[in-house]
Amino acid sequence: MAGFVGEMRRSGNGLLLRASVIAAVGGLLFGYDTGVISGALLFIKSDLNASAVAQEWIVSSLLLGAMLGALISGYLADKISRKWTKVISGSIYVVGALGCALSISVPMLIGFRFLLGVSVGTASFVAPLYISEVSPPRVRGGLVSFNQLAVTAGILLAYIVNFVFQGFSNNWRWMLGFGVIPGAVLAIGMLTVPHTPRWLVQQGRGEEAHKVLERLREGVKGAQVEQEIQDIKEANDAESATKVRDLLRPEIRPLLLIGLGLAVFQQFVGINTVIYYAPTILSDTGLTKSTSITQTLFVGLTNLIFTVIAVLLIDRLGRRKLLLTGTVGLTLSLVLLAVYFSSGALQQHAGYLALVGLLLYIASFAIGLGPVFWLMISEIYPMGIRSKAMSVATLVNWGANFLVAATFLSLGQVITRQGTFYLYAGLGVLAFLFFLKKVPETNDRSLENIQSDLMVKDSPRD
Repeated sequence: MAGFVGEMRRSGNGLLLRASVIAAVGGLLFGYDTGVISGALLFIKSDLNASAVAQEWIVSSLLLGAMLGALISGYLADKISRKWTKVISGSIYVVGALGCALSISVPMLIGFRFLLGVSVGTASFVAPLYISEVSPPRVRGGLVSFNQLAVTAGILLAYIVNFVFQGFSNNWRWMLGFGVIPGAVLAIGMLTVPHTPRWLVQQGRGEEAHKVLERLREGVKGAQVEQEIQDIKEANDAESATKVRDLLRPEIRPLLLIGLGLAVFQQFVGINTVIYYAPTILSDTGLTKSTSITQTLFVGLTNLIFTVIAVLLIDRLGRRKLLLTGTVGLTLSLVLLAVYFSSGALQQHAGYLALVGLLLYIASFAIGLGPVFWLMISEIYPMGIRSKAMSVATLVNWGANFLVAATFLSLGQVITRQGTFYLYAGLGVLAFLFFLKKVPETNDRSLENIQSDLMVKDSPRD
């Protein structure tokens, strides 16, 4: 931590840190909604008579909304700015959280969960984009990873809220309604931070961009600020005429493939089934609702601790090492969970193995795929198409999330719980092979240098 703080002091100032933390609240919204539904669902299904299919739709409707949010977020981020897109996102979240808390039927709850998803999908896209564009290279990895740290903090907060309110009357309504608070924090907080220098350059507001960058780089020599502005202008001039179809240009396709591969595999290894259904998985081992919710706190705490570790290491060890190591760990953990649910003896005499498997899985994901996906998609794309490419990757990520969340309970009934975990483990092996072959190291390099190297290296030769 001391090393990271030291770099922060050399590379920026309080404004840089404050802007990054506030922007990362968008990740907290995602984490809170991801975690809170896991506990609320135990009570919603009896209170609203929700079937297994209805429960899957209550969970996954948010993800459909997030797909829409991701689809429009690239346009909004370029048109009205990263800053104002996040202000609107936080405001929508407040409305959605209130609507969920007041829902009187499954369709009404599904509708407001969809609205929450629009907010979450937009915020999850713009947060890493905003942070990457205000950060200097030396600490960009750690700062962008604030977004993933906020996701895990939101999940832990949700688990704590579930634990606190489980004994209340209308408990699930309090759980869902509590989300008004982080939504308001995001909307109000973003009003206090500047636009990103890169967006200002795109709008032809070069003088304002220079002033903002000077504030963000307090203590850095003026020549360095001038050079950074010049790099931004050159990248912007080179890419200013791009369209969505330019994502299919030969030199861009390899970058698009990397982003989409990371997006799909992050979800297909089953991470959000563990987050959404952790109490359900634990209750399948014979635990009561209360004990399942209590043990879920350990899942949330492990997630947060190992994400902090990732934030501290990602600019030292690099993105690639953490990605590969974490993928191996989560794959082995999935095998352990599959073996546990395959053995009646283990379930009878070693019930703790389910919790151990979940904790190892969460820890492995938190140091690898969790933060690296969001960081990489904010680093590898050229400026003129960055928001469009990130929007596509985020859309695909939410789509994969929806497919996994909407099928987990049904898959368990068709191929058994252990079969589901074996399936995710197999996908983990494929993910490792893809990362090993395709994903580059981007540590401690400027955004412009990363993109130039990747496009030169991967574009067709004459």
